[in-house]
Amino acid sequence: MFDNKQKLEISQDELALIEAALHTQSKILSVQASAGGSKALGRLNDVKRVLSAIAQQRAPETRAKPAWGGLFRMARLLG
Repeated sequence: MFDNKQKLEISQDELALIEAALHTQSKILSVQASAGGSKALGRLNDVKRVLSAIAQQRAPETRAKPAWGGLFRMARLLG
């Protein structure tokens, strides 16, 4: 699956859309794998590998920032 490498030019918005779709797919495959689907487990591992590669190659300024700061601010407002 990863033998042929090819460079593609896509925008950061397109990459974010692809990444979101892969996250959704991994959730679906996770449910299928937990139900005993061996093919789903293999496919889930492939999707997770691609997501990891995307995260490593993404430009540093476009990486998602942790939401902890927002959670702490919300807790402070509620508390």
